[in-house]
Amino acid sequence: MNILIDIGNSRVKWACEANGNLTLHTALLHIASPDLPGFKNLEGLTETPFVNWQTQLFHTWQTLETPKKLIISSVAQQTVLETIVNLAIQLWENVKIATPNSQDTLFGVKNSYLQPEKLGVDRWLCLLAAHYFYPNTAAWIIDCGTAITVDFLNADGEHQGGLISPGLTLMKKSLLQNTAALNFSAQTFELGLANFTEAAIFSGTVYAAVGLIEKALKTQTTEVVILLTGGDAELVSQQLQQPLIIEPDLVLKGLSIFSHLDL
Repeated sequence: MNILIDIGNSRVKWACEANGNLTLHTALLHIASPDLPGFKNLEGLTETPFVNWQTQLFHTWQTLETPKKLIISSVAQQTVLETIVNLAIQLWENVKIATPNSQDTLFGVKNSYLQPEKLGVDRWLCLLAAHYFYPNTAAWIIDCGTAITVDFLNADGEHQGGLISPGLTLMKKSLLQNTAALNFSAQTFELGLANFTEAAIFSGTVYAAVGLIEKALKTQTTEVVILLTGGDAELVSQQLQQPLIIEPDLVLKGLSIFSHLDL
């Protein structure tokens, strides 16, 4: 049994992996803010507030058998990664711990970045998972989280590049920084022209995200699968007209593939 850990900008998601099968566990908010993207249930997954997430993780891990490996993807602050590694060592002193890095080529996927290691590891793992689970198919991989990232992978596994934009919550917060009269709202509203500010901001940010994605999708005319992941994937997907698949655990699936390497 391996433990796969996806440390995002706001949450820690983890799963137990055995023989390629994932058993999802509770997602933990690791920063003290209730207004973050994705503060809602994912498929087969419940979320836990920020309060004392380290203790909750430690108590849960105490009930597990000793894993062979911990495979960790992190785009958060280094202190979060260090906390999780220290917890694991307290419980399983000799466990193998690996933190994948983006590479030029792996498992049939070719990285397009001029400096391959600069591609975010979460994006790299999503590319690996897309190529493995949707073989011989071109794919758009769209992560609707703290940031919105859009990547295109052709049917041969060649990454064609990507786009990065602020996510819905970051867009809202950017308005607040220089506009004293606005208050942050995490509430959702009916989309469309609004007659009060909170709803107008909600619709404006969703439309901005959808517009970015639709513009990108028009650049490729080949047959393609569209994969959405991230906390706001469900919300954004409702505004896209194309057939798509929501893959809430794409990073974890990429970690599962990586776990097959001889570490």
